[in-house]
Amino acid sequence: MLCLSVGDFARGWAGYEWRWRREGELQPREFTQPQWRGETLVGKTILLHAEQGFGDSIQFIRYLPMVAEKGGKIILEIPDGLAPLVVNAVNIDGIYRRGDKLPHFDVHCPLMSLPLTFSTTIDTIPASVPYLHAPGKRARVWRDRLADMGRPRIGLVWSGKPTHKNDHNRSIALPRLKPLLSVAGTQFVSLQREYRASDLTALDQLPIRRLDDLLTDFADTAAVIGELDLVIAVDTAVAHLAGAMAKPIWLLLPHIQDWRWLNGRNDSPWYPTAKLFRQPQIGDWGGAIAAMEKALAGFAKTCVTLAK
Repeated sequence: MLCLSVGDFARGWAGYEWRWRREGELQPREFTQPQWRGETLVGKTILLHAEQGFGDSIQFIRYLPMVAEKGGKIILEIPDGLAPLVVNAVNIDGIYRRGDKLPHFDVHCPLMSLPLTFSTTIDTIPASVPYLHAPGKRARVWRDRLADMGRPRIGLVWSGKPTHKNDHNRSIALPRLKPLLSVAGTQFVSLQREYRASDLTALDQLPIRRLDDLLTDFADTAAVIGELDLVIAVDTAVAHLAGAMAKPIWLLLPHIQDWRWLNGRNDSPWYPTAKLFRQPQIGDWGGAIAAMEKALAGFAKTCVTLAK
């Protein structure tokens, strides 16, 4: 992961395969079929399967067209919440949920092993966006639901799942984001599906539109994102979804970030529309938020000017 963080992908992707050997981590799938290593798929069927979080799946689904170029059929196994989002994606011959009985396939590959298979470097990351879209019916529903909101409309995600082992490092208490929510002319909508007890009081006092149970899965979240001008998020699946949809996404990142955001950059080769706001020092969310507040004021003024 250190190699990946500094852009040494040649060693990083190979080393990342050790995730299957670490006790207490991922459990290798007991397939009799071999793992795909990039050979031709003409006349064959490949199973691509998710292995970790929603964000990981969203990030690496981008490789589907490259797999399709190898010929053959692609079946995809992903978590329930993502299936409605990718059901109409090109190059997929079948979508299955973990635990479903799978049809015949000849080879398999975990989604997060695809960068190794294709010898991905920073310069060859398949970064063409958008590669995910909200289903048309959902998009129409949410266009109507949000029609009364002014602009700029900004989606907000400030925390991830508490069970995530790095959650203490990536999530932010909602009251700390008050400087952003106070920027003149902005209209905020929460893209959170779950709220922590410590944030409920702040939610009642801050100008954030809640959607709560209306967000049934990632297809709904994608439809909301499609109606926004900007998404501000910590390192969660929603950040990946916004980037995959080519929506402007501003990330609040801890000083010691996840490997995929690389070191010392304020942009991302994975997501061309991303802008990264990092803690200047460990634990210094105030510094990152202050920088974003200044940028957001400029963004809001630009949106108002364009609207005129």
